[in-house]
Amino acid sequence: MTAQGQQASPRRLPAGELRGLFLFEDLDDEQLAWVAGNGDVVDCPAGTDVSVEGEPADCFFVLLEGTMTMLRLVGGGEVEMVRTSHRGVYSGAVQFYFGDRLEQRYPATVRAVTDCRFLALPAGPFAEVFRQWYPMAVHLLEGMFVGQRNSAELVGQRERLLALGKLSAGLTHELNNPAAAAARATEALRDRFAGMRHKLALLSEGTIDGEVLRSLTGLQEEFVARISGSQELSTLERSDLEDRLGEWLDGHGVTRPWELAGVFVAAGLVPEDLDRVTDAVAPSFLEPALRWLAYTVETETLLVEIADSTRRISALVDAAKQYSQMDRTPHQPTDLHAGLDATLVMLGGKIPPGVTVVKDYDRTLPEVPAYAGELNQVWTNLVVNALDAMAGEGTLTVRTARDGEHALVEIADTGPGIPAELRSRVFEPFFTTKPVGQGTGLGLDVSWRVVVKRHGGDLRVTSSPGDTRFRVLLPLSEPAT
Repeated sequence: MTAQGQQASPRRLPAGELRGLFLFEDLDDEQLAWVAGNGDVVDCPAGTDVSVEGEPADCFFVLLEGTMTMLRLVGGGEVEMVRTSHRGVYSGAVQFYFGDRLEQRYPATVRAVTDCRFLALPAGPFAEVFRQWYPMAVHLLEGMFVGQRNSAELVGQRERLLALGKLSAGLTHELNNPAAAAARATEALRDRFAGMRHKLALLSEGTIDGEVLRSLTGLQEEFVARISGSQELSTLERSDLEDRLGEWLDGHGVTRPWELAGVFVAAGLVPEDLDRVTDAVAPSFLEPALRWLAYTVETETLLVEIADSTRRISALVDAAKQYSQMDRTPHQPTDLHAGLDATLVMLGGKIPPGVTVVKDYDRTLPEVPAYAGELNQVWTNLVVNALDAMAGEGTLTVRTARDGEHALVEIADTGPGIPAELRSRVFEPFFTTKPVGQGTGLGLDVSWRVVVKRHGGDLRVTSSPGDTRFRVLLPLSEPAT
């Protein structure tokens, strides 16, 4: 049994005085005698740590006199949980009844604010007699503790599986669009190549000298080169240009001119460009030449579409790798912006059209030492909560900045806000404001533990109607061990 400030020669408390404490007032004489014979009276001067958070818990302490405070380490600093001078309050190995079946560590630091006296009971022997005195109570306490812990684990696993399913569905949806576009473009490309071969055969049936073919080939290369640099036209501008090209083609006797007009518009061609084709070939070869050039332009357009689709697929795969951190060490200097961007990509399928995403990044922010994969889960929980709060319409703002020796990540939404009476409970396990069956109440609890416990940071919330902000603070340097 250890406690800072304990005297070398232990003192005992008379059984009669023990009965005046609310914990022991209903014990029989034999039980009271055991407590009196095994409990040491410990004097702790002001400022003394009676127990230290995280150290092995070998004593159950009962306050006899003085004022004590209970502290938890949060974000590298101590936060006072409670301060009391109520005689008989207890602390230390509060789960002593488990004995050796559960690793006992002090859940908080208890410090003497004034000179204090404590009754210190050894956790091991106290557990043995307590189980004999109150077997049913011990079973109930153990069942409640183990049941709560198992429920949290099961619900947490279920929540992670549901989150994984939603992310997989969103990623599949995002991948499907460019993959389908690439497949359609590939199928169309096969037809265009067949058309090019056919039109080239028609051209070769006439009498065309080498100079004409060189001119057509030069125009072909020029028209193809324009595709990548062509400007995006508005719907009205595109319609006007199609009409102009259609009139030109119709005026030159081209059949089904509307088929070629749309292709040439996509390449950024104008009637003056087609005039150069008429200068290069005889009138009898104009339509085959135009269709051959159209096939060439459309083929290049399809190749650009395929390249763009495959780049989008690669970008999504990279985002998935960044999000899962599957090829990276667990703890390392981490670019917060990469994780935030990957999370937004992974959640792209869940962001409704009515929600505007605003990124306000401080690009001068240095990398932070972190478990990147776990932080990505935090960003997921906060973004999903923000999207749920806005119910399909609003603005989601993701902001980063430097706050002293911490990196700040802020997830803000324009939803109705969190009522003041609920704000202090949002990080409690199993607490949720969502309807039954729609929320487990573990997302923010998990986020708090990742930020505060794993990274020595801080997670807080401010809220008013139309402006709710979850603020994550992460140390820019490794916290002291």
